[in-house]
Amino acid sequence: MARLIVKSPYIKCGGGQSAGGYLKYIATRERVEIIPDDRPPTNKQEQLIAKLVKDFPDAKELMEYEDYLSHPTKATASALITLALESNWDRVQGMEGYAKYIALRPRAERLGEHGLFGDDDAVDLAAVTDELDHYTGNVWTHIISLHREDAERLGYDHADAWRTLLRTHRNDIAVAMKIPPEDFRWYAAFHDEGNHPHVHMMAWSAKPNQAYLSKDGIRQIKSTLTNQIFRQELLHVYEQKSKSRDELVAEARKAMLELAKAMREMTCIHPEAEQMIWDLSRQLDQVGGKKTYGYLPKPMKKLVDEIVDQMARLSTMDACYQTWWELQCQLEDYYSEGKKRLRPPLSQQKEFRQIKNAVIREAEHIRMNKFSFEDAEMQDDGEQISTYDMSYECQDLQGVANDKSFPLEERDEAAEQLEQLAEDGDAYAQYVIGTAYRDGGLLIPDMAKAKKFLERAAEQEIDAAQYALGKLYLSNDADVHDPAKGIYWLKRSADNGNDFAAYRLGKEYLSGKNTIKDAETAVSYLRQAADNGSAYAQYLLGKLTLMGEGVPKDMDAAYEWFAAARDNGHAYAEFFMKRMERGEQEPSSVLLSATRLLYHMGNIFRDNAPAPAANGVQIDRKRLARLRQKRVALGHKPDDHELEQQQGFSMKFHM
Repeated sequence: MARLIVKSPYIKCGGGQSAGGYLKYIATRERVEIIPDDRPPTNKQEQLIAKLVKDFPDAKELMEYEDYLSHPTKATASALITLALESNWDRVQGMEGYAKYIALRPRAERLGEHGLFGDDDAVDLAAVTDELDHYTGNVWTHIISLHREDAERLGYDHADAWRTLLRTHRNDIAVAMKIPPEDFRWYAAFHDEGNHPHVHMMAWSAKPNQAYLSKDGIRQIKSTLTNQIFRQELLHVYEQKSKSRDELVAEARKAMLELAKAMREMTCIHPEAEQMIWDLSRQLDQVGGKKTYGYLPKPMKKLVDEIVDQMARLSTMDACYQTWWELQCQLEDYYSEGKKRLRPPLSQQKEFRQIKNAVIREAEHIRMNKFSFEDAEMQDDGEQISTYDMSYECQDLQGVANDKSFPLEERDEAAEQLEQLAEDGDAYAQYVIGTAYRDGGLLIPDMAKAKKFLERAAEQEIDAAQYALGKLYLSNDADVHDPAKGIYWLKRSADNGNDFAAYRLGKEYLSGKNTIKDAETAVSYLRQAADNGSAYAQYLLGKLTLMGEGVPKDMDAAYEWFAAARDNGHAYAEFFMKRMERGEQEPSSVLLSATRLLYHMGNIFRDNAPAPAANGVQIDRKRLARLRQKRVALGHKPDDHELEQQQGFSMKFHM
């Protein structure tokens, strides 16, 4: 794999030590002849290399060390020894064996007075050396290296290219070293040697003790130079021009999304995590103000991290994280020095900090005894109407308005005629045009008009219109928000046999958000929906009966409700059945905490999956999330567009 190697040791000047000698060395160093020498290394070379890697372990990170191990010859040994010594100049000056080697290097060819360059072509070597001999701050001695084949292929096998590169990015390097560009001092020399042509760059600040170079700064320098040197090849990677790579990324992403979906749908048996969440819920009593990760004391943060890492041990979770990790590593390979990257614990992965707050929310729900419904995947069919009840005119107009094969002008005309039909009193036309104004698409969203037409349809006892109107009044839209009217129309709809309205009323009376909390009334509406086969109502009745909320506590009855919900496809119902069969008596909120957390994690992994490029354009993750929220608000399933569908909206008139 093509890559750039950057080493950034420094010389601590002052106290009798200076960087002038190093500058003179790199400026006037004789060039080693680039001739093949496949003879084995000498005993002295082997002994010196053994001593080098012992005294300076970081020498093993050099590309020259890799070359020597794979092909030990006099030539590779000489290249390794030279660069290892140069990388540790500040420490080898006083070590007799090393210093002697530097002074008496064999097979040399003089190139001229010096090869030093900086911001200007004309460099006064004596003046710069004198400056460094009297300098009292730190001088960094960057060594930037390429494989010879890469240098030749990319045009970095001569000093001019390196001079242009470093001059172009001298300010970027200065910023990485925490040096104002006006105070940045630097000089460099190119060494066309062995298998790894490289440049030595000395850098310091005009103001001693001003500079500071961290590991992040070194990465910043390397990233900047890598992007420039490999710009064409990186562009190739980012644009995914390789079909095989396209397919690999697409398949990996698809696998990850499927794993995330499985996480959202599966039940979680994880007693350790459940106990930890229970412990966290009790500790949150001690926290005032915001209950988010950043505001928690260190012991609680540690507990949150432990919960995340416990959850990450689940096989599906681990597989999803591993797939994501491999995808993230692909583009980072250009910035790697060949080291094996270790996957960090999920709790320490910055991309997934949302998970920690999801853990805290679950614990807070337990602490506050908040009732949960687990119905995020419920298919809401409460607004469905039969076309057989419509007039032929209403059917025809709706068909044209929904059919994208018709010209837009004809669809607009059909919508206008539908609205006129609604104005004339057609109840189903009122309902269709009302939902169209609510959802947008062909028509511009207008909540006032939506309310007007839905009310007229609701007054004519169309239960779907009553249900839609109830939800509209309970929405957060300031133009129509009216909880009392919302509850009223949901009741009218439920009385007309709409089981989805009955289920929604059960939830409203359990939560107490839009009406007075009343468990008994909630149970009566849930029974209506449950008796007609609603798995979600049956599931809630099972939980209520298990807890003794609104009905007498009855383990047998609870089990029967859960069994009915299970048979009708509710994913969480069997979870409770199994726990009851084992005789576990923990509060239902605790029993489900890990499962809900797994659901949240599945959503987070889905949202952090690398987005596919469309016509070379990468969609920003945050914008993608906003688009998803908007689609959900307009009635779409949360992930109905994840793989094949393109961004954008296509709304239909209700049927």
